[in-house]
Amino acid sequence: MKGSPHSWRPGLEELYEQDFYVWTQRQAQALRHLAETHPNIDLDFPHLIEEVEDLGTSQRDAVRSQVRRIIEHCLKLEFPRTSDPRGGWYDSIIDARGEIEDKLSPSLRRDLEEQLPRLWACARAKSDNGMRRFGEPDAADLLPADCPYALDDLLADDWYPANRRGLPDDR
Repeated sequence: MKGSPHSWRPGLEELYEQDFYVWTQRQAQALRHLAETHPNIDLDFPHLIEEVEDLGTSQRDAVRSQVRRIIEHCLKLEFPRTSDPRGGWYDSIIDARGEIEDKLSPSLRRDLEEQLPRLWACARAKSDNGMRRFGEPDAADLLPADCPYALDDLLADDWYPANRRGLPDDR
């Protein structure tokens, strides 16, 4: 067979490049179907299927984790009075956005939109705990119950929330 290793199935190569998460889920489904036919080939189908699915799940979980990190540090930029370590929070947000950019696909973006309330709750709880631990209970008390940030803003390279205490944007 000449050409791409995926030439037997049009679209798989493009799907692999454009939406790795969906590609992994479809490949796992295809392997399950193949395993049901009981082919006489030496493949460990259960473990192979699990590993292929885990590749996509790991990527999804990494993107979710980075969004939680962005939210947490946006909250720390927006609500506390302290000026340190604000520079580190900006750096952390920049790093997280870079990690997401390397992995984000249409299906993972939809997942983030669906999961944003849950990701918000986790990041808010961590920020609340940190603010209280470092002597800023008044800042923790200001944290909104629902996410005030749009996903587009969280992912935008040039967006950061303004500090509610009048601290300058000291990137």
